[in-house]
Amino acid sequence: MNSKSIYRSKIRKYRIKKALTMLFVYSVLLIPLIPILLMLGWLFAQSFSEGPTNTVIPRGFTLENFKFLWARIRFGLSEYPTIWPLVMNSLIIAIATVAFEVPIAALAGYSLSRMEFKGRTETMRLIIALHAFPGVILLIALFYILNRMGLYGKGLLTLLGVALIKAGLSVPMDTWILKGFFDGIPWELEWAALVDGASRFKAWRKVLLPIIAPGISAIAIFSFMSGWGEFLLAYTYVKRKELYPLSVFLYSVLGEFVFVDWGLLAAITLFYIAPILLFYALTQKTLLKLQLVGAVKG
Repeated sequence: MNSKSIYRSKIRKYRIKKALTMLFVYSVLLIPLIPILLMLGWLFAQSFSEGPTNTVIPRGFTLENFKFLWARIRFGLSEYPTIWPLVMNSLIIAIATVAFEVPIAALAGYSLSRMEFKGRTETMRLIIALHAFPGVILLIALFYILNRMGLYGKGLLTLLGVALIKAGLSVPMDTWILKGFFDGIPWELEWAALVDGASRFKAWRKVLLPIIAPGISAIAIFSFMSGWGEFLLAYTYVKRKELYPLSVFLYSVLGEFVFVDWGLLAAITLFYIAPILLFYALTQKTLLKLQLVGAVKG
């Protein structure tokens, strides 16, 4: 056997070994995805199925399950409007959560990173403790606060109150995360802006925020998705059906049926998760940029 044959044999063995390794890796990665893919497959099949199905293959094809997109939903003694006002309610909570959460976290993260003040270390410890604190045990206290602030039973203001609570529960960890991003920026960049006559706030807004834009974007994306999927706070504090977000509406559809209409339930669920899946797909590049933050060296 000449040297060329030996070389080809080694290349072949290397490729086979690499292929087997990749097959094993992808098999391991796919194991936790199998239940999720099966769930999504059943959800999609049931949404377009004429009757209940236990598999990912629909029993016939119909669009009747999506009638909530253009008609009022009636079952028993209950009646709901079309889905679009409820979509707007979910959007209000999600967008308001981002509007409350991101600026506060960005300012607090900057303060903890750049400023020396008494109690700074204790504040950082408190932030970790607050994030570990279960928000569910605060429901009664939060109800009292919302009521005193005039944000309970006030129509759309109640949705803003839910968003405010949601943001408040998430700000501690967001602050800690953004502090890490600010820590990765050299002091020289900020000092240069201050020497050129910029105020502390202007240096923060014009110099530092653009550098940590991927971090800000990630916080905003997760905040939006968290607000869109909020259930417990909305279920506790929102009592008028016309103000229900989609999460509470979906629960009410499941809870009020004597005999569950699986087709309608699956269609509403598919409609509910589709925007988040699409939103996540469109923002993946932004999330992947997180590894670049903090790469600036002095």
